[in-house]
Amino acid sequence: MQLSERKEKILAAVVEHYIATGEPVGSKTLLEFMKMPVSSATVRNEMAELSRLGFLEQPHTSAGRIPSQQGYRYYVDRLMNRYEMPLNEKRLIEAKLSTVSGEPQQILEQAGQVLAELTNCAVVSTTPSDENAVIRKIELVPLGVHTAMIIMLTSSGILKSRVCRTDAALNMDIMETFYNVASQHFIGKAAAEVSTALIQTLALSLGAKALEISPLLVTLADLAQMTEQTQLILEGQSNLLNYSDYQNAYELMEFLRNSDPITSLFLTHRQKGETGVLIGKENRFRELQDSSLIFSGYSVGGKDSGTLGLIGPTRIDYARLIPSLKYLTEIVGSILSDNLED
Repeated sequence: MQLSERKEKILAAVVEHYIATGEPVGSKTLLEFMKMPVSSATVRNEMAELSRLGFLEQPHTSAGRIPSQQGYRYYVDRLMNRYEMPLNEKRLIEAKLSTVSGEPQQILEQAGQVLAELTNCAVVSTTPSDENAVIRKIELVPLGVHTAMIIMLTSSGILKSRVCRTDAALNMDIMETFYNVASQHFIGKAAAEVSTALIQTLALSLGAKALEISPLLVTLADLAQMTEQTQLILEGQSNLLNYSDYQNAYELMEFLRNSDPITSLFLTHRQKGETGVLIGKENRFRELQDSSLIFSGYSVGGKDSGTLGLIGPTRIDYARLIPSLKYLTEIVGSILSDNLED
């Protein structure tokens, strides 16, 4: 449905006033806020019509109006002015992420903390995933006579490591054999193809060296399986306690600790290169139906890899938060892609 220009201006003003104050707005207050050359009665009639059409709601008989879910959706899709992030905010994000290195999980945790601080929302993100990811690099770092750290990097930028203990002393012969096996049978192979059967076959082919190398090969198989698992990272959930919009913020916080529902929402609604917004009951889970979820995908090495999202009440500042999230996902994708090249 296409609203008239005047109705659109009034709806936008109601949404923006309610986002800023959290208070229902009446016709007189709205007229002062908008500075439109019309009477209070005209504004009141237009607001009544917007209520009849389902764009506004009246919480109490004598109260002013607030946006409905339909009103927020119309505003986000058609009326919202795009906020231009100030340079100082961009520089703050860049500075706080510039020193982060290591596994994607650590980078996403830091990014979530930065975004939660900037937006006063809860931040959720998924670690990179790619069912077609191949193993790009394997390193063996000796830590002691019988212990070493094995590090695996995939084409999706996923970096996993694990400490392994061997019965045999780690000498040059064992390390050379390990690298030969890794080069011939793991590098360039899809992580999903690394199986117990493969490890058993390789162990048999090593003859007398099987007992020395097997613990290292088993660790490699474990790392390959770990790279296939997508993890959900949650930061800033305590921010939700700051909003009076929630009757039970603790229930929502408990819900967010279960990664499956959010991950499934991301997988269902994510579209490559686009930022999505789910408002209120557009979220199919009951615990999210007083909330809005804003999410944006990041790419690693040119491939769609994971998602960052913001969760807050339906009256969050969409115009400001959407560009902030979009910018941060671009930074995260860039950092993860640089790590992949390194």
